[in-house]
Amino acid sequence: MISFNIPPHVGGEEDFISDAIKSHKLSGDGKYTKLCNQWIEEYTGAKKALLTTSCTHALEMAALLLDINEGDEIIMPSFTFVSTADAFIMRGAKAVFVDIRPDTMNIDEKLIESAITERTKAIAPVHYAGVSCEMDTINEIAHRYGLKVVEDAAQGIMSTYKGRALGTIGDYGCFSFHETKNLSMGEGGALLLNNEHDIERAEIIREKGTNRSKFFRGEIDKYTWVSLGSSYLPSELNAAYLYAQLLKSQEVYNDRMNSWNLYYRMLEPLRDKGYIELPTIPADCVHNAHMFYIKTKDLTERTRLIQHLKANGIGAVFHYVPLHSAPAGIKYGRFVGEDRYTTKESERLVRLPMYYGLQNSQIAFICEEIRKFYK
Repeated sequence: MISFNIPPHVGGEEDFISDAIKSHKLSGDGKYTKLCNQWIEEYTGAKKALLTTSCTHALEMAALLLDINEGDEIIMPSFTFVSTADAFIMRGAKAVFVDIRPDTMNIDEKLIESAITERTKAIAPVHYAGVSCEMDTINEIAHRYGLKVVEDAAQGIMSTYKGRALGTIGDYGCFSFHETKNLSMGEGGALLLNNEHDIERAEIIREKGTNRSKFFRGEIDKYTWVSLGSSYLPSELNAAYLYAQLLKSQEVYNDRMNSWNLYYRMLEPLRDKGYIELPTIPADCVHNAHMFYIKTKDLTERTRLIQHLKANGIGAVFHYVPLHSAPAGIKYGRFVGEDRYTTKESERLVRLPMYYGLQNSQIAFICEEIRKFYK
């Protein structure tokens, strides 16, 4: 059986976890949390990075920093994970969905402006498969209307747009280090802050609404409850696991990129014959090989292909069911404009196995089974 995903393990994780245990500091913001924050800041150029318990919690922190309240509206794609919407809906906002581009599966930047109302507070672009949205256009619209931009870069670690790291182009960026991501701590994420004035407040929100971070830096002689917040700090054990992977991130990147490129080369003949479509990477984007997907003719063909691959020991899967068609999406959101591509394209998409350590021979076998299906 070729699994769809195997969580990354690069070697060294156990040593760092053991070191964390011996330090007698297992709760958040210890040695390894700080090392991870520092690595993310240096790699991405973010003003500040704060490790969190999940990307969902990073998004929730962004919603708190934006003072999202009842009746506010957040523009986002419907083709995304529920966390993109949940983080804002929990604060009383409404998710406003617009259609996606069929080439990248990202939000169609040309449709955002028509969805803006007097209640719009922010835009939440999602960088699908680690391929950037058209961020210059999105930022220009946001600036013109006085809106904030929250990048859901859950899949975007080590990807760039015009040379800038994803997560650092809007006001806030949110990473995921879930076990399905390129770099993992099991469950975890990070909030990237790109404006200096947000840093102190973000530290307070992350520390249960207290100014404890300032106390630990020796800036005050005692700490107290000063604002809204929650417990968004991951365990040092999780951070230690992640730090080992950050140190070998280029090795992971190269391995996944080799797999992605091999898939592409081996499946090009099927694309050229019109059987399938392959991913599109715009010229301004450098992706991270987070995902390799193909598109079939329609939902019926996709179902048959996934069944064929499963019958031959290959774990291929579809992806998001568009949020606007879900019960909670109908209750807490609305779709603006025509659903030309969101549903149609989502029903054609098949994700193929992709993980660190996937063998060339396994990719060759997968591609051969896809060829057999189309024969």
